[in-house]
Amino acid sequence: MSWRLAPKKILIVDDEPDNTSIFSMSLEDGGFEVDAFTDPLLALSMFKSGHKRYDYLVLDIKMPDMNGFELYEEIRKIDNKVKACFLTAFGEGYTEEFVKRFPTSTNVSFMRKPIRVDDLVKKVNKMVNT
Repeated sequence: MSWRLAPKKILIVDDEPDNTSIFSMSLEDGGFEVDAFTDPLLALSMFKSGHKRYDYLVLDIKMPDMNGFELYEEIRKIDNKVKACFLTAFGEGYTEEFVKRFPTSTNVSFMRKPIRVDDLVKKVNKMVNT
């Protein structure tokens, strides 16, 4: 009998449905189990319910109702070890805010859209295995 490790669980939250679909399919093809949401409040509600724990978060920064930084802060209150990659299509202001919020953290990273899906899969593989 061969033993297989359970796939790593990834949570994607991006208010653009096309992005969640493309990112989900690519990560699933890469061997991950993926849950994707376009509503950050719904994603947080699911996380708070305790039904799932995630190995890695892929969070858009600019979303309605709650931005990716705020969502990450709320999730960290529940799981302070979770790692995340923040995504944005917008300018330098978000890069500066990322550096200000996470000056030394090794649990978070940043990618600017448009994102090549193979680069995202590589980033997630690297982060969940460190």
